[in-house]
Amino acid sequence: MSALGRRYAKALYALASGDQSVDRVQREIVAIADAWDASEELRNVFDNPAFSQEAKKKVLVTIATQLGASHMVLSTVSLLADRRRLRYVRDISDAFVAIVERTSGRVRAEVITASALPDAYYVQLAKVLSEATGREVTITKKVDPSIIGGVVTRVGDTVYDGSLKNRLSDLKSELLAQAAPGAR
Repeated sequence: MSALGRRYAKALYALASGDQSVDRVQREIVAIADAWDASEELRNVFDNPAFSQEAKKKVLVTIATQLGASHMVLSTVSLLADRRRLRYVRDISDAFVAIVERTSGRVRAEVITASALPDAYYVQLAKVLSEATGREVTITKKVDPSIIGGVVTRVGDTVYDGSLKNRLSDLKSELLAQAAPGAR
């Protein structure tokens, strides 16, 4: 997350909380960031100097309107377009979600597994993490076969790496240390 993303997110959060529309603004800014990430064509339009700034803004307003964006979010993305900072919309979205979670006593946990696990596992893990953090935990699931097995859990800035890949790496380091001359 960039400093610029955090700065815009703080400003947007201040406006949304004053207007008591935090949840709506969160849904809208996430939807716009998702649309931005999903559409290479959209990103290409904004990177292409052949399109005027007014044409780019018109495309953006049309998309935001189709997504049902409020005036506040529409003004924010228009400002980003005017300042040629729309590429930071994902950073802003992520920072906004982090602010909402922090202020509401929730925390997001990213759980990476080598293969999909049953939902019951995630429910139990959420309970354990809630007890450990004292906050409500929302789990984001990711599958990454490169970890071979086990689970990697990231809660805020803390990473719990119980992956087989990490354990094998540790074991390799231990064996190399033991095999090094003078290690005994």
